[in-house]
Amino acid sequence: MKIEVVTIGDELLLGYTIDTNAAHIARALAAEGVEIVRRTTCGDTAQSIASAVSEALDRAGAVITTGGLGPTSDDLTKPAIAAVFGREMVLDEEHLAWMEERWRTRFQRTMPVSNRQQALLPAGATKLTNHHGSAPGIWLEDERGRWVAMLPGVPREMRGMLADTLLPLVRERAGSGGRVVRSCTLRTTGIGESHIADLIGAIEGGVGDVGLAYLPNADGTDLRLTVRDVGADDADVLLSEAASRLRSVVADYTYGEDAADLASVVLELCRSAGVTVAVAESCTGGLLGARLTEIPGSSDVVNGGVIAYANAVKTSMLGVSPETLAEHGAVSEPVARAMATGVRRAVDAGAAMAITGVAGPGGGSEVKPVGTVWIALDFRGSVEARRYNFVGDRGEIRHRAAQAALEMLRRRLLSS
Repeated sequence: MKIEVVTIGDELLLGYTIDTNAAHIARALAAEGVEIVRRTTCGDTAQSIASAVSEALDRAGAVITTGGLGPTSDDLTKPAIAAVFGREMVLDEEHLAWMEERWRTRFQRTMPVSNRQQALLPAGATKLTNHHGSAPGIWLEDERGRWVAMLPGVPREMRGMLADTLLPLVRERAGSGGRVVRSCTLRTTGIGESHIADLIGAIEGGVGDVGLAYLPNADGTDLRLTVRDVGADDADVLLSEAASRLRSVVADYTYGEDAADLASVVLELCRSAGVTVAVAESCTGGLLGARLTEIPGSSDVVNGGVIAYANAVKTSMLGVSPETLAEHGAVSEPVARAMATGVRRAVDAGAAMAITGVAGPGGGSEVKPVGTVWIALDFRGSVEARRYNFVGDRGEIRHRAAQAALEMLRRRLLSS
């Protein structure tokens, strides 16, 4: 089975909203062995919706849409697609009654008149139950077996409906061949894409018949392995063997698989080792602490930290001497070391990470250009520091600095 995905919304075309729906649908269908042959985004006009869906139907015969099922004037997905199928819109009295009761019991008020639009369905359509919101999904099929499945655009509702309702229908249509498209991703950091390519190039036989993609990002370089059109058990074996081959050359730089987050990995290592953590941040301004504390349960590892943006704060709260600052400057190894030791003592932690640097876009010099960052780690009184020269804009430099600090602690924990 081949399917096209059409995501609908001016906010997607204008770039104000990132299209996470299409990516989620593609991943979910690939796991079922269903091939997404094209993804299209169109605006909120009836003409653009009808054109995108009609063309997709002609090519693939099966289309999934998201967006445009709400109660407002720009929600035109249903009537536009109904017109493609030559259907009129009819009122689903049962769904209207359900919505009115929902408003009375859940919101203690009368349903707004505009929501009546959500109970209008194309004639002959099958309603797809939405357990996550008020807009029903819709399955519309013609006499040639071509079909369109319409899902809401709200990501939470779309994901729930995809899992609850649509995937079972797609499985039924696709048959029981058991062929899948499956991926596995190794997450690396602290090593460049080209260096990884050289290491992998030295592996005899490479990674076999498994597809390999290099995905550089602010965290590092992800290595995505993909197998297509094989049985589920065979896919797992092939991916496992290929991942082992990759690990044979990049294990030191690999911190997890798939959606692994380095902050979460570090927290678990600290927890296992009985090590508490502190942070002292200058150019990252709290980003490192936020990375750690956004993980649920981090309070048993993270003791606290200091955002020491001004030199006066570095001196008064972290014990960095004015003489050290005057002689070496805030972005220097001695200052980074003093910050790490100062915050570890201040909050009584086992390990402390400190970051000081030039995030830009201004403030750089010939000696310390934009992207220069010193990171120090005080691990139970033993201090190490390293200078980095990060590339990117201000946000990317700050993110890379926080990632590098976490990686420094991860490696220290693994070696202790």
